[in-house]
Amino acid sequence: MTALNKTYAYRRFEELCKERNVLPYQVSVGTDGKISTANLSQWKKGLYNLKLDKLQIIADYFGVSVTEFIEH
Repeated sequence: MTALNKTYAYRRFEELCKERNVLPYQVSVGTDGKISTANLSQWKKGLYNLKLDKLQIIADYFGVSVTEFIEH
């Protein structure tokens, strides 16, 4: 099994999911499918990086600033 190359943004996404007790699937549904489960899966594996507009949708879903996903 290979290690996943998770970006800072994805790790923060995982933290928010855990804090809010939601699954990535629920985020996809809660964003009216604007963030697909396939995108989330590829993002998790490090095969895809979400663009700023998609990160903004996720930030809006969680009620946080998009800067939450930018490494400081």
